[in-house]
Amino acid sequence: MARKNDSFYFDSFRDSAEHACRAAHLLSDVMHGFDHERLRDRMEEMHGIEQSADKIRHGLMDELVTAFITPFDREDIAELSHVLDDVTDSIEGVLDRLYYDNVTDMRDDAIEMADMVVRATERIRELVDELPRFKRSRTLRELVFAVNTIETDADHVFIKAMRTLHTTCTDPLQVFAWHDVYRHLEQCSDDCERVANTVDSIVMKNS
Repeated sequence: MARKNDSFYFDSFRDSAEHACRAAHLLSDVMHGFDHERLRDRMEEMHGIEQSADKIRHGLMDELVTAFITPFDREDIAELSHVLDDVTDSIEGVLDRLYYDNVTDMRDDAIEMADMVVRATERIRELVDELPRFKRSRTLRELVFAVNTIETDADHVFIKAMRTLHTTCTDPLQVFAWHDVYRHLEQCSDDCERVANTVDSIVMKNS
């Protein structure tokens, strides 16, 4: 089998990051114009993005099994592919929970958290795009810091949202539902930070 050049791996990372961005924008769009009667259709859209992202990851892993030479350690390649895919999976999970927890009205702080996920995935896309030039990039560490900052800010919004939920909502079913949704929105930001930290670790090990 002919060896794939380094661009195959970097292109795969870019494609994975692009799918995470598409998923985040779809989630934000759903939440801004929330219509619970259309959730099933939007879930199908989201699942299509998730399946396409899985194919990218599987293709990279199939190549990695037989590769003799890679741009950096194969374990790091596998880890970065994994954490990028986790972002898309987590975003899909938010939409699933809006559906099966039977959320019928949107909350402003949830929209704020979804928009933060959009910003985090956009920085991830920029970060992954810089990865092939990591030895001379002037912006890569700034992008890592930007994602870390978004995650910290998202934690603050999450804490405030949970406090408001538990002190103002009197419907126990809605408390349960939104507890679930908020947790998974927070997970999206956490997963974006894992991508940034994984890239940062790869750069440190190979500089």
